[in-house]
Amino acid sequence: MEPVRTCVGCRRRAPRSALQRIVADPLTGSLVLDERAVMAGRGAWIHPTIECIDRAIARRAFGRALRSDAALDPAALGGLRERLAAQPSARASERTG
Repeated sequence: MEPVRTCVGCRRRAPRSALQRIVADPLTGSLVLDERAVMAGRGAWIHPTIECIDRAIARRAFGRALRSDAALDPAALGGLRERLAAQPSARASERTG
């Protein structure tokens, strides 16, 4: 049985394969897309859709999910949004809920 994770944007539960993992770089504190889901540290899971990304940014969900006290750079979040949105939409079609 595949692990289930919760999207920090829409708060819906989905199979791990339907979500992307975001981690905070331990050296710079910037957000990094963990494409293989193997990087060390806390991760935040999100559907690779613009709606979920925008919701997570508006709710400031990344800081809470990653337990980061540092303010996350809005420019980095915008770049992350563009990168996630550019991912193939096949994974987004697996979204359940």
